[in-house]
Amino acid sequence: MKNRDGRFSARICSALWHVLCVVIQLPVAALDYLFGSTKTNQSRRDLLQGRVWKFIPSTKYPPLVMRYPTKYSELSEEKSSEVKPRNIAGINIDPVPATNLGLRSVSRTLPVFRPPGAIDEFRFLSGCTRCGGCITACPYEAIRKAPERLGSLAGSPIVEADTAACMMCPDFPCIEACEPGVLTKLLPPIMGTAKVTEHLCLAHHHTTCTVCSERCPVNGAITVTDGKPIVNEETCTGCGMCRYVCPAPENAILLMPAFSRPGLPS
Repeated sequence: MKNRDGRFSARICSALWHVLCVVIQLPVAALDYLFGSTKTNQSRRDLLQGRVWKFIPSTKYPPLVMRYPTKYSELSEEKSSEVKPRNIAGINIDPVPATNLGLRSVSRTLPVFRPPGAIDEFRFLSGCTRCGGCITACPYEAIRKAPERLGSLAGSPIVEADTAACMMCPDFPCIEACEPGVLTKLLPPIMGTAKVTEHLCLAHHHTTCTVCSERCPVNGAITVTDGKPIVNEETCTGCGMCRYVCPAPENAILLMPAFSRPGLPS
């Protein structure tokens, strides 16, 4: 009887001890979660040399060239939709704000592929003189003037992969020839992004085809896994060579221009 009472008392003590440990650990874990520092891959040398921004996760900032619409591009739209204009009987009575051309967003009604290093579309059109210097400097004749059907874009330089793809020259003679400076080496030469349409791709239908990966001028942009091409969007520049050489009856490469580009760096 005494042994049974002893075992029962030991179990109660053990249970109370576990409860006490949990009660102590919960506040400690909560404080560590709230005030604990985020681990980074940066060294103390970066901190001493003033590179403090490297300790902040890059996901908090939008990339220079946005390939697709993201939460960063939707922030302004969300904020504007929250504030409703004042009206009387459906008639807006708020004053019309002045147009700030410096902060005007990029027009996306006519998405086109610009040469490498192109700045923000609105500033590009404002600064481009349609001189044709980049067109003449391109050794592969990949840059051409936009046709008249594109309206206000007519005469400005564009790249059409169906006609001639950009070869991503190491020295970028098109940028060197741009006198207005709307093409710059200070920006990443990302024109867009390529995607493989699987139901059109020959390699996805038991056919050996690696033309796109063999002709791609950007190392690592297209890899072949199990005989099927895969586009690495982090490396792809949207040069269009894969689309230009695709032998499928219906072109299996979909090219999408960059969603937005940064302005001219100061």
